[in-house]
Amino acid sequence: MAKLMRKLASALVSLFFASTLSSAAPAKQQKQYLVYVGTYTEQGSKSKGIYAYRFDPGTDRVTPLGLVAKTVNPSFIAIDPNRRFLYAVNEVSDFQGQKSGAISAFAIDRATGKLTLLDQVASRGAGPCYITVDKTGKYVLVANYDGGSVAVFPVREDGSLGETSSFIQHTGHGTNPERQEAPHAHSIDMSLDDRFAIVDDLGLDETLVYPFDGSKGSLSRDQARIAKAAPGAGPRHFAMHPSGKFGYVVNEMGSTITVFDYDPPVGTLKPAQTISTIPKDFSKLDESAEIEVAPSGKFLYASNRGHDSIAVFAIDSRNGMLSLVEYVPTNGASPRNFEIAPGGSSLFVENEKSDDIVLFHIDGATGRLTPAGKVLNISQPVCVKFVAVD
Repeated sequence: MAKLMRKLASALVSLFFASTLSSAAPAKQQKQYLVYVGTYTEQGSKSKGIYAYRFDPGTDRVTPLGLVAKTVNPSFIAIDPNRRFLYAVNEVSDFQGQKSGAISAFAIDRATGKLTLLDQVASRGAGPCYITVDKTGKYVLVANYDGGSVAVFPVREDGSLGETSSFIQHTGHGTNPERQEAPHAHSIDMSLDDRFAIVDDLGLDETLVYPFDGSKGSLSRDQARIAKAAPGAGPRHFAMHPSGKFGYVVNEMGSTITVFDYDPPVGTLKPAQTISTIPKDFSKLDESAEIEVAPSGKFLYASNRGHDSIAVFAIDSRNGMLSLVEYVPTNGASPRNFEIAPGGSSLFVENEKSDDIVLFHIDGATGRLTPAGKVLNISQPVCVKFVAVD
C-alpha cells in the first residue's frame, strides 16, 4: 500500500511540473506584417512613391517605415505569391516618349521593408490603374484605364518583367458621353483556379472573362465571356467569393453592386442581384470604388466616395446574395481603396482626399466595423497590400 502511495505521489508531482512548464511556455506569436501603400505623387501631393509600415495585428501597433521606393504615381500595387517581389503601376500617360504608362518591379527586403527597383517597362497603354499577379507568380497582368486595354507580362526568375506575352485592346463606348466616350479597363483579376482573367471595363459597361493559358501567358479574346452591366453603371472592381461560386462587381457610376452566379468550368457570370451601396435618401454625387469579400465568406464590403462610407453586407451562403448590415463613415474624404488585413480582423481604409488611412476592427460574427483609434497620415494614399514577415 505504501509503495502504491509513493507511485501516486510521484505521478502527481510530475503532473504538476508538466502543467507548470506548459503554462509557462511562451504563446505562439502572431504573424507580423509589412504594409505597403501606393500613392499619387503629382497634382499637389506630398508623397514621393511607395511607403511602408509594420503592423502587429495582436496589438494594432503600426510603425511607420517611411518612403521605401521613390517612383511616380504608384497608384496600385500587387505582391507576388512568394512575397519576394512587389509590382506597381506608374499611372502616367507618357513613358519614355510612348503614349503609355509603366510598370515598376521591385525586390522586397522583408527584414527592413525596403524595395529595390529591378526594372521598369511600358504598360502598353496610358493611365494604368490596376495590377495583379497570377497564382503561380509567373505573370503580371495590368489594366490600362486611359488606354482601354489589358496586357500580360512574364516574370523572370529575378522578378523583372519580360516582353508582353498578351495584349488586348478594347473598342467601343458606353452611354455616358463624358465618362464612357471610350473603353476604360479599370481592373483585372484572376479566377481562383487561374484559368480566367476577369476584367471590368467602366467605359463599356462590361465585365469580360478571358480564358488564360498559363503555359503561354496568353488571353483568348475570341473565347471571352461578357457580362453586361446596366447602361451607365460603370463596372470598376471585382471580387470573388472564397467558394468560387459567386462574383461581385462594384459599379462606380451607379453606386451599386452586381451579384453574379459564377460557373468555374466555363467562366460565365450570370447576374443574380443588383443592390445599392448608398442610402436611398443620399442625393449628392457618389462614386463607389473598392469591393472585398471577408476571408470567412460571410460578409462583403464596398467603399463610397461622396457618401464617404464603407457599406457592409451579409452574404447568403446558399445563393451569394447580399443584405445590408450597415453604412460606416470612414472618418475621412474619398475612400478610394481599402484592404482587409490577413486573418480578417482589421480593415485599412485609404481616404485619398483627406490624406490618411483609418483602421477599423471587424466583428467576425456580425461583420460590423468599429474604429480602432489608429489614423496614419499619408498624402493621397490609393492602395494598400500586406506582406507577412517570417
